[in-house]
Amino acid sequence: MRPYLFTAILTIYIITITTNMIIIFIVKTEHRLHKPMYLFIGGLSFLEIWYPLVTVPRLLWALLTKEQSISPAGCITQFYFHFSFGVAENFLLAVMAVDRYIAICKPLRYTVIMDSDTSIKLLLGSWFLGFVTVFVPCLQVSNLSFCSNNEIDHYYCDFAPLISLSCSDTSRVQMSFFVFACFIIFGCFLVISLSYICIIQTTLTFSTFSIRRKAFSTCASHLIVVILFYGTTIFMFIRPTTGDLLHLNKIISMIPSILTPLLNPIIYTLRNQEVKEAVKRFVQNMPE
Repeated sequence: MRPYLFTAILTIYIITITTNMIIIFIVKTEHRLHKPMYLFIGGLSFLEIWYPLVTVPRLLWALLTKEQSISPAGCITQFYFHFSFGVAENFLLAVMAVDRYIAICKPLRYTVIMDSDTSIKLLLGSWFLGFVTVFVPCLQVSNLSFCSNNEIDHYYCDFAPLISLSCSDTSRVQMSFFVFACFIIFGCFLVISLSYICIIQTTLTFSTFSIRRKAFSTCASHLIVVILFYGTTIFMFIRPTTGDLLHLNKIISMIPSILTPLLNPIIYTLRNQEVKEAVKRFVQNMPE
């Protein structure tokens, strides 16, 4: 199965990088898209280039060469960057929800509250928090002792398979990581949920169906991405670490690591009229 898996994953990876780069290019060059919402979409696409970069090239190399070993330093580095990008995406999705809340519930103050400087600070802040908050869990994992089995039951250095290999007492580390995951995931998800509750309440007060439909359509793409991301993330991390579900985790983890970065630009292109029109102009202007 190695050649088939290699071909399939490589194809998905190339399409992912290409489509996300196109979204970034379009957001940067199209003056109509120089708005906070599209800045965040471009930021999400930039993140979706780096997120699979941490795990997919190493997986492809292992499938191609059967060279599956990784150094301890390389493993901890992969762990750190994988979770940093994942946490950054949590914060960024929360920021995007707040942006939609301000645009729909406080439209007259939107340009004042969400100006270009504020939106850039929020975008960079989500990255900064992602890299800072993961430092402590990464340090805890790196201080564990690994003295017997050294075969990781995963295609990258995830938390659960690393913990299962350690011969140290991992109860404190597992509890700390569980609290950390709950705080990040449920904290951001709470912000997103409250934003959409306010959006729905405000939208229902609009007088005509066409206005309500237009308001909901601006949120549809983001809501689909949120469901995809949090559906898998909550399953993977908001539960005790047990050996029985490690194999299932390997399969589920391919959704946020490989499939979601591919689907996000497609979802935004298909569901957002302005992005769709910009993509059409980009394709039409391409040299034959």
